[in-house]
Amino acid sequence: MTMTDAATDTAQGRRYSTGAMVFHWLIALLVIVNWRLAEAAEHAARADAIQYFANHKAIGILILLLTLGRLVWRWTHPVPPLPSDLARWEKVLARSVHIIFYVLLIGLPLGGWLANSFSDRTVEMFGLFTIPPLPLGANESLGDTIFDAHALGGQIFVYLIGLHILGALKHTFFDRNGGIFRMLPFGKVPG
Repeated sequence: MTMTDAATDTAQGRRYSTGAMVFHWLIALLVIVNWRLAEAAEHAARADAIQYFANHKAIGILILLLTLGRLVWRWTHPVPPLPSDLARWEKVLARSVHIIFYVLLIGLPLGGWLANSFSDRTVEMFGLFTIPPLPLGANESLGDTIFDAHALGGQIFVYLIGLHILGALKHTFFDRNGGIFRMLPFGKVPG
């Protein structure tokens, strides 16, 4: 498969656009890094945990911004249809998981910022600038409750990512309908 073949697949609506691919893989990488930062912070000494969480919060805001950019991109660029050989339940599951992904990609960062705001904490963006807390007033108890919901949402997200990966592998290697190659600039996407 040549780059010309990949461009043809994109032009014919079988492959996602380059912009969609960049958003997808960049967000995916940042989500994995952020998950690992949160896990590391949970098991680190206090001083290290503070730094891990500072980076976790900054990456969360970056994920939020990239997700909003991806949504704008999605609304302005055609999305390839799901492969025609998918069963109805597979199409419903694929669409449902993608909707939940967007809810979590927006809701988790906003929830984290909200919880931080109730604890009167800022978000330091890698030393470049500071995002102040939302003007909500202190409520440590509510902040803790939102942090717990944030953690649960993160766990659900990890399981859904696993499901998403399994689905992509199934479609690529068992169904042979393009699967993961629809989101990569190379590989065969059946026409």
